[in-house]
Amino acid sequence: MKSVFDKQVREELIRRIEKLTDNSTSNWGKMNVYQMIVHCIKTEEMYLRIKSYDRLLIGRIFGQMSLKSLLKDEKPFKQNEPTHPEFKIKETGYIANNKARWINLINEYDKKSEADYEGFSHPFFGKMTKTQVGEYNYKHIDHHLRQFNA
Repeated sequence: MKSVFDKQVREELIRRIEKLTDNSTSNWGKMNVYQMIVHCIKTEEMYLRIKSYDRLLIGRIFGQMSLKSLLKDEKPFKQNEPTHPEFKIKETGYIANNKARWINLINEYDKKSEADYEGFSHPFFGKMTKTQVGEYNYKHIDHHLRQFNA
């Protein structure tokens, strides 16, 4: 399974991010390209342990079961899945600076160790290992890049 902790995978993702422009349009969903990039920056900050978010009640019930289902194979995420309320972006703008910020954050995964993920908790899935973070986040980024034909 692909992971953001793999240098070649990160390079592939960055090449795809670089294809995004202010005029990129989505194949599905409600986000424009600016909102998608800011949404992904917020998730990178969570996975890099820069920010944290409170656990959702629904996640306490279904989180671990959902995570196992999503990571059982390489199948991409379904379109129009719900998102955590704090990851919904309302504002709009130009993407250049945020695209650069996203790429810089993705490059930070090179510095992370197993110990960096001890005690990590996702607001929906709960406790996640470094392996789970790497695989899930690859699928999340891929999902949004496919959303915008990148």
